[in-house]
Amino acid sequence: MQKKYLIACFIAGGLLRADFAVAQSKAAYSVANKSVKVIVSEQNAGYRFKETETLKFSNKPQPAETEVAVFVDPAKTFQTMIGIGGALTDASAETFAKLPKDKQKEFLTAYYDKNKGIGYSFGRTNIQSCDFSSDSYSYVKAGDKELKTFDISHDKTYRIPFIKAATAAAGGKLTLFVSPWSPPAFMKDNNDVLHGGKLKKEFDQSWANFYVKFIKAYEKEGIPIWGLSVQNEPMAKQSWESCMYTAEEERDFVKNFLGPTLQKQGLASKKLIVWDHNRDLLYQRASTILEDPAAAKYIWGIGFHWYETWTGAGQNFEATRRTHESFPNKNLVFTEGCIEKFDFNKINDWSLGERYGLSMINDFNAGTTAWTDWNVLLDEKGGPNHVGNFCFAPVHADLRNGSLIYTSSYYYIGHFSKYIHPGAKRISAVASRDKLLTTAYQNPDGSVAVVVMNKTDEKIDYSLWIKGKAAGVTALPHSIATLVVE
Repeated sequence: MQKKYLIACFIAGGLLRADFAVAQSKAAYSVANKSVKVIVSEQNAGYRFKETETLKFSNKPQPAETEVAVFVDPAKTFQTMIGIGGALTDASAETFAKLPKDKQKEFLTAYYDKNKGIGYSFGRTNIQSCDFSSDSYSYVKAGDKELKTFDISHDKTYRIPFIKAATAAAGGKLTLFVSPWSPPAFMKDNNDVLHGGKLKKEFDQSWANFYVKFIKAYEKEGIPIWGLSVQNEPMAKQSWESCMYTAEEERDFVKNFLGPTLQKQGLASKKLIVWDHNRDLLYQRASTILEDPAAAKYIWGIGFHWYETWTGAGQNFEATRRTHESFPNKNLVFTEGCIEKFDFNKINDWSLGERYGLSMINDFNAGTTAWTDWNVLLDEKGGPNHVGNFCFAPVHADLRNGSLIYTSSYYYIGHFSKYIHPGAKRISAVASRDKLLTTAYQNPDGSVAVVVMNKTDEKIDYSLWIKGKAAGVTALPHSIATLVVE
């Protein structure tokens, strides 16, 4: 018996070693018989997703210090991409409805078609009204604590048809999460959906039930909801819909009400996201909430925005990195960003897109798993917006003549969303000079997409270097390129 056992163990051990060897061989990456397709958008020559060349690799065992290179290592893998997209707000839906039918089709193709467009696969929408709604509204009548009057009929005019159209254009699937800007006025201590205020304690359970009502109502309309955030910008007292939570208050609401309610109502699989505000307080919020196991067990991820720049500072990418390093088992999601203070005279500024490229590369390299722009579409005034908080979107509709305007932001985002697909694994990528910014992913089909951004006024020649092989590339001034290796 003992001899048979030893033989079985020996065989099993051999099989395990063989399996490990197979796994190692599968993990090995080679550029043999592969080429590099270079797709470029840039400021001066007017390139927009222009395929400029196809390159071959040649031997390059050791680059010189004087050379510029982008080093990519597909053997080193990190987080999985969930998706890239934008918010389908009331403002976007209302603007879309005012476009001619042919322009509606063009818009949907441009954003959501995986081949002809930039392949958006991720999205966000608002629970009740937000600043990018034409007015403030609620799904319940004043004083209805039991939510007996709950009704999403308001959204059936514009927003629900818009989301359905976008989902169809995306091939029938759009990963969507939802966020509230404010509870109904009667649930708040300032009796106002605007100007901050806090949720009254006696409405904690009623408000938790509200999320469930919304998710189930949308799913009844045929719109699956993947996840939700607790509160949009919980530290901002705004002139529009807003509600304030300290880190401790958000933690306790999740722990005692929202988390248990989602579980009891059969929605435990929904991805619950906390914070949903700027990077500057990201670490403090994450640590306060996630260090409480009773709250952390309900939380899938931490959402963040990029508006810490309102202080005059730059984008705080270190906060993203430190948060991911400290809480690697929770997901980081960029939940909102846009260029503020709309000015039609600046709609063609190339700097709009460069702001996106800088953010996306740094946040992906810091561990971000999904990325959501703010409004996918706005009008020629940067709205509609019921408090005058007008902003830029990647695409604007000029409703004076029924045309669509594609800003540089659309192309910069597209260099990620079009070529880095859901399920892609981020791989190691680093440039030898700080004048080039880069990130890279290996897609489920095996192709590798390397994004390289040059935000300088210089033309920079560099090598794409992978495992002792290299291809020579030129980064044009103020350009973004995706290098597809397949």
